[in-house]
Amino acid sequence: MESGRGVISCGSWIRRPNNVNLVVLGKSRTRDSSSSSSSVLEFFSFDPDTTSLSPAPLATYVLEKTEGDPVTTAVHPSGDYIVCSTTKGGCKLFELHNEETNLKVLSKQLPPLQDVGPQKCLAFSVDGSRFVTGGMDGHLRILEWPSHRVILDEPKAHKFFRDMDVSLDSAFLVSTSSDGSARIWNMQDGGPVTNLSRNSDEKIELCRFSKDGTKPFLFCTVQRGDKAVTAVYDISTWKKIGYKRLLKKPACVMSVSLDGKYLALGSKDGDICVAEVKKMEIRHYSKRLHLGTCITSLEFCPNQRVVLSTSDEWGAVVTKLTVPADWKEWQIYLLLVGLFLASAVAFYVFFQNSDSFWNFPLGKDQPARPKFDSILGDAQSSDDVFGPLDM
Repeated sequence: MESGRGVISCGSWIRRPNNVNLVVLGKSRTRDSSSSSSSVLEFFSFDPDTTSLSPAPLATYVLEKTEGDPVTTAVHPSGDYIVCSTTKGGCKLFELHNEETNLKVLSKQLPPLQDVGPQKCLAFSVDGSRFVTGGMDGHLRILEWPSHRVILDEPKAHKFFRDMDVSLDSAFLVSTSSDGSARIWNMQDGGPVTNLSRNSDEKIELCRFSKDGTKPFLFCTVQRGDKAVTAVYDISTWKKIGYKRLLKKPACVMSVSLDGKYLALGSKDGDICVAEVKKMEIRHYSKRLHLGTCITSLEFCPNQRVVLSTSDEWGAVVTKLTVPADWKEWQIYLLLVGLFLASAVAFYVFFQNSDSFWNFPLGKDQPARPKFDSILGDAQSSDDVFGPLDM
């Protein structure tokens, strides 16, 4: 599904209460210098039944000319806050109020990040307690959220930020540079931890932590000459444990689903592939989704097997993935009820075909037992090992 053509520079999902999903799109001024169009942030609703965005935005925020065009956005895990980096005005903070039918977008000041220049990467920690920015000038900043207290201000973290991500436990930050290097940072105090090892002919470009909570991995795209591979690192040792060719062409964006089951890659010529993390095998491939155009953003829907992708040429595209369907909550309950009923039937059958209290299994040389009626008829029988019954 295509939401319309236009100069859309970025897009993100917004998870709202009651499993409602919205989408925010950053749209730059048109390339036509004679046009009087403005740069805007537009907020759309998402219909999971039709896998489409609403035809018209629920709310629109117009950026001032002095703020420039939107570069990238990051959404707080609560869905209440959005930070947008602009080409001229640093970072702007937006707060969402009310429900989908009456969405209100309020602009707020973000003092530590005003007039800091365009930021290539923005990221919230999974627990929402930290916010990280990586500038096009290589400047790294880590803020406490929501106090905005500066934890780290490192102007020479990289030559130029390429990508970044925060681990599931919000303990580590990984960042990559235009020179092919990758560094791990401590999210609590901002201190550097280590640099990822690489060969002299390798460039680490994109990076994402695993999100399923059981496999402490870090995924990175690595360029070896004209060969592109996806490498896997163990975050307990930061050592490479393997790699696989998935997209088989240079990737420009990478994303991991919130449940950690799928990894997505977008190419520089508009293709998208989605791999199952457990087996590292491709489960979905969309060729020419953004025909001949570099994909600028790629993100999984929070609770649907759907991805949002954007490009300058083709705008925003919502794609339903051809992957195995997940179990829904009612299906799980139905399965549990079925297992309970099956267990009850099995127990009944077993009980009916098993020995009762008065019908113990006989040993090999054990004499035959008297019948139940004979025991009741002769209470003093010497064969009654339990003695007379008090009727």
